[in-house]
Amino acid sequence: MTMKASSRKVDGVVIVDLSGRITLGEGAVVLRDTVKEISGRGEKKILLNLGDVTYIDSSGIGELVSAFTSVRNAGGDLKLLNLTKKVHDLLQITKLYTVFDVQDSEASAIAAFSR
Repeated sequence: MTMKASSRKVDGVVIVDLSGRITLGEGAVVLRDTVKEISGRGEKKILLNLGDVTYIDSSGIGELVSAFTSVRNAGGDLKLLNLTKKVHDLLQITKLYTVFDVQDSEASAIAAFSR
């Protein structure tokens, strides 16, 4: 299954709805290119909706970290939304859960950008 990404803007926050697998190769590239393109437009508030991400491997986790880092370095903020149990557990195992700002609802995530 290929990875898909579509973005929309709500209250100044760009929400990227991801679906599929974030794995070595195509999925990680889609994630990287999408975040790079949005960040390149000068957007500072990016929310990755992972609700439809069925699987993520170590390179996918690596891409999440590098996306987070590059957005931060550009003076922006990147948050995660709607983690599936699998992705949630993986972030906890890798101790990355504390690195990311993880939100459970779109409304609370958008509000969190304003804080």
